[in-house]
Amino acid sequence: MMNWKKIILVVVLANSVVLSGFHNPDNDSAREFKIMDAVFQFLKMYHFDPVELNDDFSQKAFDNYLKNLDHRKRFLLQSEVDQLMQYRLLVDDQIANKSMDLFNLSEEIIDNSRERAQRIFHELMRADIDQTVDGSIEMDGEKRSYAKDEEELKSYWKQMLQYDLNNRLENKISKQEERKELEAEKALDDIVEDTEVEKEPIKTKKELRTEAVNAMNKSYDKWFKRLDQDKRSDKFSRYVNSLTGLFDPHSDYMSPRAKQDFDIRMGGKLEGIGARLQIEDEYTKVSSIVPGGPAWKGKELKEDDLITAVKQEGEEPVSVIGWRLSDVVDLIRGKKGTTVTLTTKKPDGTITDISIERDVVNIDDSFARSLLLDIPNVIKNVGYIRLPKFYSSFEKEDGNSCAQDVKKEIEKLKEVNVNAIILDLRGNGGGSLNDVVDMSGLFIEDGPIVQVKPRHKEAYLYEDKDEEVHYNGPLVIMVNQFSASASEIIAAAMQDYGRAVIVGSKSTFGKGTVQRILDLDRMFRNEDANNLGNLKITMQKFFRVNGGSTQLRGVIPDIILPDEFQYIDTGEKDYDYAMEWTSIDPVEHKQSVYNVPSIKELDRRSKIRTAENEDFKLIEENAQRLKTNRDVTSYPLDFVTYTDYIEKKDQEAEKFKSLYEEDVKNLLVKNLSSDQEYITYDESRIERNKDWVEGVQKDFYLEEVMYILKDMLELQPSFTSASDNK
Repeated sequence: MMNWKKIILVVVLANSVVLSGFHNPDNDSAREFKIMDAVFQFLKMYHFDPVELNDDFSQKAFDNYLKNLDHRKRFLLQSEVDQLMQYRLLVDDQIANKSMDLFNLSEEIIDNSRERAQRIFHELMRADIDQTVDGSIEMDGEKRSYAKDEEELKSYWKQMLQYDLNNRLENKISKQEERKELEAEKALDDIVEDTEVEKEPIKTKKELRTEAVNAMNKSYDKWFKRLDQDKRSDKFSRYVNSLTGLFDPHSDYMSPRAKQDFDIRMGGKLEGIGARLQIEDEYTKVSSIVPGGPAWKGKELKEDDLITAVKQEGEEPVSVIGWRLSDVVDLIRGKKGTTVTLTTKKPDGTITDISIERDVVNIDDSFARSLLLDIPNVIKNVGYIRLPKFYSSFEKEDGNSCAQDVKKEIEKLKEVNVNAIILDLRGNGGGSLNDVVDMSGLFIEDGPIVQVKPRHKEAYLYEDKDEEVHYNGPLVIMVNQFSASASEIIAAAMQDYGRAVIVGSKSTFGKGTVQRILDLDRMFRNEDANNLGNLKITMQKFFRVNGGSTQLRGVIPDIILPDEFQYIDTGEKDYDYAMEWTSIDPVEHKQSVYNVPSIKELDRRSKIRTAENEDFKLIEENAQRLKTNRDVTSYPLDFVTYTDYIEKKDQEAEKFKSLYEEDVKNLLVKNLSSDQEYITYDESRIERNKDWVEGVQKDFYLEEVMYILKDMLELQPSFTSASDNK
């Protein structure tokens, strides 16, 4: 089962009807026994690499469950942890004997500890919060011990509330200062225009502080109320997932309600902000942005941002630290045209409010499309194909799959005699396996694309059997750390065949496993199983044609470009208990379409350019800053010291804000004439296309890829003429 710390649900945040949940008695032990039995029987029978249930498993599972119960150590006392410790070596026995003793005791203890925390919170808020107390607060629970008694726990809560109030008050003061500056600028303009200016009243620090305190009371009261509404079934699901999280991070138990939510979120056109989220410790993390959605258009919300609070129009922000993912999703969902404001913690530690107007996610922006790129006097007439995800025919009204659509884009580019093609898979989280096989076949004659190995069986091949080559010229595939699954399959295949140059961050995501969803009721076909839920289970592994796995290591590009996350572990290797990298026998593969020239020479030339490029120098500097800030988990408590700290962090970040905002001067971007009729069909398409072209115009990574293609053409003179591509 999937580690609760790292549950990844592919979600489009949306205003959609949530179907009614299944309600069962909280203490239905027989039902829980059946779920546990079915989950572990299925894992034992079908998981690609099942874990042996022994004392070693018990220790790890217990520690994982304890961490998930109270990761930041703001509820449990050491004495309560000691009560639970009697089961640390007995988790495997609990599963075998169908015992819920550990779960029952932990449920009782955590409920009592939450009531105590609520009492402590109200007691401290009534006494007012002293923002002049010196010292610091450690926010990483793994670096702190459990409180030895209630007084020590109260001391930590006092620190936590002081930090929270500091954060809220500093944010309010900063926002007011920004507004004052904007109003001053507007007033100057209005003086020229001889019009009056309506100004919002400026509030004193005391008034802002009162607002912040009131907001804290409301926010924590809502949080405690949600904790009180936590059902036994919810807690049981987390218990099961904590135990089975040791198998791998992509296998997890889904209750009937969770499965319904999963199905809804996998749907098509939805109203929301267009983002995919996951849980990381007690934070909600943005795992990817949906192309064409409101968040994508706003360009402020980014992958790896942590959402700490959510604010509706006309209301105070609500802290969502420690919330379940489904609850955060419900809060962010809303009707088209309404605005939600997310308080985010960036990877560099800065806190930013991002307002997003909810809208229908434009699905057509997720489909394949192309442009023409030129750099005068360097290289001209290069085709650029952007593929945000590997979609299947059922996801598109006209029935086309991504492989068919990419084929169409290639044909359009060949019509204008392009000298080379760039296939951009950055941020592409994968999708249809059949389509990635078909798409890979567009660039070679025929042959194996990927090996899929079940447990205890020989690997079988997914092959391209179409001998036709739809494009035979120079090809670059762009990837980054968020290119996963199917993206890694085509990148690995084209790299192994020597057919394309892979360019990007230090590695792709590293997800080389295949999951299936099993109905737990299947385990009890002759009984009334009462809708036990489902198990998403890892049953197979992907292997390259060269025998290596894409699991964990991902695909290492031929040419690695500087990246902001290059010093931070991202992707599969950032998960606890990720499955290991392995290899099997390679399979014979060859192609005679196009052979990539010397990778070493291409890489040498690229490194010389990027070392002198001011944008890449800033990327390198920012990567170092992100790594340094990522390691900081302790923050000052005195308000003056805290505001100085925040101001310093903001000043450090200011230097890098314009990195992706300026046009690349030498890069010329234009639409294909064959696309004009579609683009100009209505105003919304015109605006979305304009936004896309302007974004590509600012992409200095593309500029470097164009120079790499220029080097490829120089090293392969036969492809400098468009006639050779026919």
